[in-house]
Amino acid sequence: MTDAIVLDRVSKAYDGQAVLRETDLRIAKGRFVALVGGSGAGKTTLLKLINGLIAPTSGRVLIDGADIAGRPGHALRRGIGYAFQETGLFPHMSIAQNIGITPTLLGWPGEVIAARTDELLDLVALPRDIADRAPAQLSGGQRQRVGVARALAARPSILLMDEPFGALDPVVRVALADDVRRLHEALGLTTVMVTHDVGEALLLADEVVVMADGKVLAQASPRSLLAGHPDPVVADLIAAPKRQAQRLAELARG
Repeated sequence: MTDAIVLDRVSKAYDGQAVLRETDLRIAKGRFVALVGGSGAGKTTLLKLINGLIAPTSGRVLIDGADIAGRPGHALRRGIGYAFQETGLFPHMSIAQNIGITPTLLGWPGEVIAARTDELLDLVALPRDIADRAPAQLSGGQRQRVGVARALAARPSILLMDEPFGALDPVVRVALADDVRRLHEALGLTTVMVTHDVGEALLLADEVVVMADGKVLAQASPRSLLAGHPDPVVADLIAAPKRQAQRLAELARG
């Protein structure tokens, strides 16, 4: 299987302090990968390195086999969508303008952008008549769906998501997570998602990458991780949702 993303001995330090230690990571095309770990594990740093928002202190990041160091940031990010918890929607712009901002910057014709906006609202299960509203007129879950739509506007092959569901209530969170997985499959994306919710990662992802203290401790399928892992940090992290599931099953049995 061809790799969409490769980190080759990549590290990142600020003022001599490592936030990501030397890391090798391969993500195959079409995979849904979740990055999990506690605060300060290096998850968001890794995501920003993939997107070229920050440069590595050492090593190389390759997208589709090419070192991104030789590519202008705007050219790189045409093929990479980025959605995050605080959606960053521009409050003075309509929903349609927010979704269409990247295609507009790329010089797409107005009628093409309008058609793409309608298509994306359908894809993220929002009514088309919200297109003229301001972000403040939408609920948190709706704004997050607009953020996903905006990330997909220029038809990227890679979707990066940083805690995209973190601020949502549990019911909305599950619905949006299911829709993101559906979009991943329907659009043939390579998706990398940062989440603090290990249970969510195990349920959504094809592979889970466990990080701690700026290091990758494990990269494996949910089934493999649930079967056990020799690293105690990984084992403890995976044990928490297993215990919750067992307690819920006991409650259901009465």
